[in-house]
Amino acid sequence: MAKKLHPKVKEFKEFVQRHPKMSSEVRKGTASWQELFEEWYLLGEEDSRWDEFREGKAHTKEEKKDSKGFMDQIGGMLKNMDPAQMEQHINSLSQAIGAVQGVLSQFQSSDTSSSPAPKQSEAPERRPHPFSFRKD
Repeated sequence: MAKKLHPKVKEFKEFVQRHPKMSSEVRKGTASWQELFEEWYLLGEEDSRWDEFREGKAHTKEEKKDSKGFMDQIGGMLKNMDPAQMEQHINSLSQAIGAVQGVLSQFQSSDTSSSPAPKQSEAPERRPHPFSFRKD
């Protein structure tokens, strides 16, 4: 039994067939079908977003980047970010940092427990911090 597609998905497929350059962008990895569908659904077929995919229009990415302002580029980057995926990456990074901190604290505690306690008259030996950063 074949699964019936939503009418909007069918319309998008027809739109993609009329604009074959979209497929090459997805293959390159610069866009995903989900992103393109969402933009098509929200902006419509006649939006200037699709000019680079239209036949007969010879817009290169460099020309388009030059015409965009800095804030437009940042807005586009933020628009393409997936908040759930960013949160997952941040959590993974946080866990990795926690693991490194745990290993370092184990090494520091084993070094202090194996060395004899300093006498009252002796000054404790100062060891440099393992992550010393200098200011430029």
